[in-house]
Amino acid sequence: MNPSILCPRFEIAMKIISTRWSGLIVFSLLSGTQRFSSMEASLPISGRLLSERLKELEKEGIVHREVIPETPVRIEYSLTEKGRALEPIITEIQNWSQEWITDEDIERSNR
Repeated sequence: MNPSILCPRFEIAMKIISTRWSGLIVFSLLSGTQRFSSMEASLPISGRLLSERLKELEKEGIVHREVIPETPVRIEYSLTEKGRALEPIITEIQNWSQEWITDEDIERSNR
């Protein structure tokens, strides 16, 4: 493949999944459709930031937002086909991190 084509695509892909908390949101949605409130309760981020990231992932075609017209209105999030295609990548990152990221690395990143 032509490197001039690969580099911009690779950079865009890395930017999407490396934006703070986006990878964790995708990882969370791999288990299935979720409501905003359950995601907010299970992820260590504010509701405002979660909403912002979900909008960005929806714009990228990775997350699908469905409004269910009930009283009160229910909003559910799921991965699109494009989002589900990230599963092997997310799984490999998880495997790599289990093998190579140490407790010291975690402590250092929390400082």
